Amino acid sequence: MVGNRVRAAIIRSQRITGLTPDVIAELVAEIGPLWHERHQAALAARPRRRAMGAGAKHKLVFVDRLLATLVHLRHGATHDVLACWFGVDRSTITRAISEVRPLLAERGCTIAPGQQLRTLAEVIDYLGAEGRTGIIDGTEVRVRRPAAGRKDRESSSPGRASRTP
Repeated sequence: MVGNRVRAAIIRSQRITGLTPDVIAELVAEIGPLWHERHQAALAARPRRRAMGAGAKHKLVFVDRLLATLVHLRHGATHDVLACWFGVDRSTITRAISEVRPLLAERGCTIAPGQQLRTLAEVIDYLGAEGRTGIIDGTEVRVRRPAAGRKDRESSSPGRASRTP
């Protein structure tokens, strides 16, 4: 469980989450009630074994769940690292991210089916047309290629069309 000072420092530092405190406040106000609704619906969907209010309480409140998800998406931090940072078990972080990511995706900027944005200029034009803000995933993706010196290496380079001899 993160203390209030640490939580406030995470929210204030745009380098950590990539978002301003105002945007984070908007996300909490908009997505928090949706998360709570889904959580309550999941609890109501199964038969009770204990009385209302009994059982373990959340160690990771919604704001912390959102912050952990934002840090994970921005920096690619592992669930183990986030678990140490937030003082909870790795499985709690995994569950939190799997609950919050769909809510962020539903709220976020979506692109119309069939439309592809291939260059940064196209992305800027698309977002600028409606005054939206976008988050670009710049995660490196490992591409397996044939070893150096093999005859088929050049034809399998990323970004090149295959050549026919």
